[in-house]
Amino acid sequence: MAMLDGRTAVVTGGAQGIGLAIARTLIDNGARVVIGDIDQAAVDKAVVELGGADAARGATCDVRRAADIEALLDLAQSDGAALDVMVNNAGITRDATMRRMSEDEFDAVIEVNLKGVWLGTRAAAARMREAGRGSIVNISSLSGKVGMAGQTNYSAAKAGVVGLTKAAAKELAHLGVRVNAVQPGLIRTPMTEAMPQKAWDQKMSEIPMGRPGEPHEVAGVVAFLACDWSSYLTGTVHEVTGGRFM
Repeated sequence: MAMLDGRTAVVTGGAQGIGLAIARTLIDNGARVVIGDIDQAAVDKAVVELGGADAARGATCDVRRAADIEALLDLAQSDGAALDVMVNNAGITRDATMRRMSEDEFDAVIEVNLKGVWLGTRAAAARMREAGRGSIVNISSLSGKVGMAGQTNYSAAKAGVVGLTKAAAKELAHLGVRVNAVQPGLIRTPMTEAMPQKAWDQKMSEIPMGRPGEPHEVAGVVAFLACDWSSYLTGTVHEVTGGRFM
């Protein structure tokens, strides 16, 4: 049996990048997956790539809106299934130095990357506690550990995800619900590959393993945290960084 056979999982920001890799890995390990993304066209394309309706379903979801998240979870449970796994992955960047960053750019990143994770964690926890089990995985970032110049908004939000994860884990542990976080470092995606070569080379020089990570390497850690192999882990933070900033 695959380690997630019979499980139902929801992945926000699941139509592209790391989120799509997470959805694919969960499906490969037996889960039925519902993806949410703000781009409906991307959702439709991703569902086809993931194997169609037998493997995945999707819906538009703005994680800043509690009603959108509830609708996504309703879709996951529309056939009476339990909500077994919630992956709060959706995120955005609005990089600028603090001097040049606008309040709107700061607020946008906090709203999506921190409040969105809080809304997703709260909604999933309310359903999982009724079943007495479940795994919530929140995607943070190495930026939340060390802080990155030009990312005061993003670094603050991703550090907040760690604090949120630990606090929620303490609230939910006695109910059988686990909450853990993953902090990716430099992962090869279209977004990171579009950065200036000088910035890419600088980041590469900081990685002891000498290469960027691949989306499936983040997804594998998420799948581990989603399944019973990690049944005694909660409130933990897992760095997927190639050893960068140990």
